[in-house]
Amino acid sequence: MSFLSASRYPVQQRVPLTSTAGRGGALAISQRVRIGEGSTWTVLADDFSVAVPVEQYLEYLRSADCSPNTIKTYARGLALWWSFLERRSQAWDAIGVTELGTFVGQLRRGSMAAEVVAIGRQERPADATVASRVRAVMGFYRYHASCGVEVADRLHETVHSRSGGYLPFLEHVARKHGRRSSVVKVRVHAKPVPILLPGQVTSLRDAEASWDADEGVWSGELRYRLLWMLLEETGMRLGEALGLRHRDWKTGTGTTAQVEVVHQADHPHGMRAKSGYRRIFVGSALDRLYGDWVWALCEAGADVELDDWDNAYIFCNLYRGRRFAPLRPESVYKHLGARKKQLPSLPGEMTPHWYRHTHATALLLAGVPLHVVSRRLGHSDVQTTINTYAHVTEDAELRACADWQKITRSWGGLE
Repeated sequence: MSFLSASRYPVQQRVPLTSTAGRGGALAISQRVRIGEGSTWTVLADDFSVAVPVEQYLEYLRSADCSPNTIKTYARGLALWWSFLERRSQAWDAIGVTELGTFVGQLRRGSMAAEVVAIGRQERPADATVASRVRAVMGFYRYHASCGVEVADRLHETVHSRSGGYLPFLEHVARKHGRRSSVVKVRVHAKPVPILLPGQVTSLRDAEASWDADEGVWSGELRYRLLWMLLEETGMRLGEALGLRHRDWKTGTGTTAQVEVVHQADHPHGMRAKSGYRRIFVGSALDRLYGDWVWALCEAGADVELDDWDNAYIFCNLYRGRRFAPLRPESVYKHLGARKKQLPSLPGEMTPHWYRHTHATALLLAGVPLHVVSRRLGHSDVQTTINTYAHVTEDAELRACADWQKITRSWGGLE
């Protein structure tokens, strides 16, 4: 399905990405397009027309089954690029490395209009944000290079070797034929990922729901206690957890319980398994909590109202919206925001993704092999795990050097 005929679909009100006025007082924008219960993103030029070359690339990403969040991120980056071109009255297929370098410089300064003088202190975007925008632009030109656009082909080079100690699988094939690499790159300095302390994890979990031994029931938000424990114990992404259906939870009956992360493209809120299918084994305590949640759903009437229990979502609405419809990620963030106000020990900038970092860090500090952690997290390449959590293993190795007396004790035989 193509979205070039934007008038066929209802779109939200046009809101610029920035208030800075460009040529004609308008900017290209990334625009959300609703399609039934789902949605996608496109890019509108400053005259409200669809930026056709950009839309062609975004349609290619949709056909490749990229996640809605990826489409959204790329649309935002390409909207900034299209605004840059429109301000300079420059054709998209007549640019070179110089224009790309100027674009990157404006991104780093946090201003997409060189003629505008910033008033007051301006926050510079993070290197990761700049790299994300540049990646979208280079992907756009890489796609058009494959479609025969000559200028796009000059923005990439063929590399026949790879520096560094890590060599991916089938590297010998890539070395022989070469790989396409962008001539413009943004170096992102790795930073230690944020994690939660054991006390913080426990405080949030206990604040959600507690077991009343006298009554033999849970009191509080059992749904969110299950969600936080699931993220804590499995390292799943929030989208993967919210996309789980009851058929994906294999309760332990003489065997270890497991959760199946399954690729799906029909979630009404766009939740999906980013890394495809994988199995995650879980402990008995988490499995029992899931059983208690199923019982709570049945008491609320889910077993009667739902036609297909196995196909129903585990994390669903109870109090607002359509009952037993899948829970929105916005609802989770709103709930977490309220909890952070109630629990001063929780970091103000905490997000559900911190559980994933905490899970990976705990496993690595416990000595779990790197490739096992990578598979559990669903990373497509172990290098991703290395790049993200290298500081964990490095710190552990360096910490071993702290016991200097133990190290030098072995020197005694050399005297």
